[in-house]
Amino acid sequence: MKKVVIITGASQGIGAAVVLAYRALDYRVVATSRSIQPSTDPDILTVAGDIADPATAQRIIRDTLATFGRIDSLINNAGIFIAKPFTAYTQADYANVLAVNLHGFFYITQLAIAEMEKNHAGHIVNVTTSLADHAIDGVPSVLANLTKGGLNSATKSLAIEYAKRGIRVNAVSPGIIKTPMHGEETHAALGQLHPVGHMGEVSDIAQAIVYLETAGFVTGEILHVDGGQSAGH
Repeated sequence: MKKVVIITGASQGIGAAVVLAYRALDYRVVATSRSIQPSTDPDILTVAGDIADPATAQRIIRDTLATFGRIDSLINNAGIFIAKPFTAYTQADYANVLAVNLHGFFYITQLAIAEMEKNHAGHIVNVTTSLADHAIDGVPSVLANLTKGGLNSATKSLAIEYAKRGIRVNAVSPGIIKTPMHGEETHAALGQLHPVGHMGEVSDIAQAIVYLETAGFVTGEILHVDGGQSAGH
């Protein structure tokens, strides 16, 4: 039977690339985001909804099991980034970032692991950010660090908790990636924030996730795909 992966934030950018990468591995894919459109591929199930809502997480898991009968992997890719000076963040900014980046991770991961435990097998990848390891002058990112840094730590904690139960948990920590979030006119300046001098591609992140998927001896790893940012400047 084909394996099944759930991918959040799957409608564009990194998430859309990860959907294609898993289909290339012949996985069945459950793709979810607020704006996801139905797919003509019978091996892709789309579920539209707000990942921060626990009811959405329950619906994703329920629909996955009803359609494909199993859950092998979960890619927590959904996330939002708001760059503002710390004192300029509003209560709404704070609530929105925590809702997507942390609540969105918590609800669906809890439900997915409960299913994975039944089969004594599973794999989770959390997409975080290299900013959690090193702040960049001129890129104010406290809310990203607060949430994605928390996910890095949770990745290790879950990896150890479930290591003997056949479930691996890893993270991919990107630098700044060319996605619809960043207009073409920003690419040159953003590229210079990386030691290699250019931004990353969505395929770089998808390849890293595929590596972790196939690396059975790797768990608790935070894989930096960041053009050298986390190594130094």
